[in-house]
Amino acid sequence: MEERNKTLGEFIIENQKAFQYSSGELSRIINSIRLAAKVVNYKVNKAGLVDIIGAVGEQNVQGEDQQKLDVYANEVFIQTLINREIVCGIASEENDEYITVKGSDNSNNNKYVILMDPLDGSSNIDVNVSLGTIFSVFRRITPIGTPVTSEDFLQPGVNQVAAGYVIYGTSTMLVYTTGHGVNGFTLNPAIGTFYLSHPNMKFPKDGNIYSVNEGNYVHFPQGVKNYIKYCQREEEDRPYTSRYIGSLVSDFHRNMIKGGIYLYPTSSKAPKGKLRLMYECNPMAFIAEQAGGKATDGFGRIMEIQPTELHQRVPFFCGSINMVEKAEEFMKEGE
Repeated sequence: MEERNKTLGEFIIENQKAFQYSSGELSRIINSIRLAAKVVNYKVNKAGLVDIIGAVGEQNVQGEDQQKLDVYANEVFIQTLINREIVCGIASEENDEYITVKGSDNSNNNKYVILMDPLDGSSNIDVNVSLGTIFSVFRRITPIGTPVTSEDFLQPGVNQVAAGYVIYGTSTMLVYTTGHGVNGFTLNPAIGTFYLSHPNMKFPKDGNIYSVNEGNYVHFPQGVKNYIKYCQREEEDRPYTSRYIGSLVSDFHRNMIKGGIYLYPTSSKAPKGKLRLMYECNPMAFIAEQAGGKATDGFGRIMEIQPTELHQRVPFFCGSINMVEKAEEFMKEGE
């Protein structure tokens, strides 16, 4: 079979043995995400036709207004994972606390926990801009048979066994890694099947796109200001192109294909940064590194940060390796 005609299901089966623990659960987790993504994709694509856009009048744990589609996506992913009895715990950006999942026999024998941002970029729902789902999978570290604890979730990113995202855009794609490179699958909506469309995805080592909310420029640390000025100077292959969508998944996806850097630094408005380590930065860092890119907090590797809380925020610099390293040079000089 030609590589690009391969379905996601066939790819998962063929690569089962490459997983560190090939008992089938990790494959079933990816399959569950595939199913939930198709359901959410259907709703996303008709969001303008039905009463599913707009805020529900509640705020999530981050203090952000929850959109109706946010809540729907959260419920779909949680229920799909619970129904298939694959994970022993789920943490979502939309929920204050993690969810303990027991098997139908009331056991705690499942081995994996999943953390997710069910609908990233949801402030863009009403204006028809690409949205995404981000997920991160860890093997539990507490004894099998006991209920999960926060210790199972608060692991550094280096312990991830899988991570990925779904991008709901002009086409719907599922991109993921299990530590053996990054592969992208595009949904054929006519038959509801994901096909391998982007095998072995790689960040170009250099790029000419920088993605940052320049409206926050005055609030940024000096190192970030200096790096932005560097990107804008007319010399060598610069100035770079500024491209910022405001959906992490969309900005990351474009930069991985075209070459670029994404920055969400600390600022006087967000002294710890805005993005969440567990739901956004760790999974994207794992994908970036597997695609030959780099992800740091401006000074050190994202995946080596020891988390202390479920909804922890960190600054995030991610993308083509040479661009990230140049940004780190400016951060060190700006201290």
